[in-house]
Amino acid sequence: MASQPPQRVNEGLSAPQHFVPPSARELRAQAVQRLQTGLFGIAAVLLVVGLANIINDRARLNEAVNSTPAAQASASASPGSSDPLAEIGVVPTTAPSASSSPTGGTSGANAPR
Repeated sequence: MASQPPQRVNEGLSAPQHFVPPSARELRAQAVQRLQTGLFGIAAVLLVVGLANIINDRARLNEAVNSTPAAQASASASPGSSDPLAEIGVVPTTAPSASSSPTGGTSGANAPR
């Protein structure tokens, strides 16, 4: 294939082809198509900006509503309850809890002899 010269597609043409200017109808069709494309692009940009504005407003509203109770809940929570792995029992708790207080003193059966 590389040794063969490329074949010309328009071998049958003997005279040069002249440029035919587009008619008024074709020019108008091109202008209408460009106008439609531009208007569609502007509408798409306005739609995206409007949706982003709605999402941003709802996020701010949600943040304002949820920020007040969260601050009160975190202030009243104990420091040991912030570790979710300790809550489900995967790792030992870092702060001693009231139910697992060690027994102290020398009374009872654990007294040394």
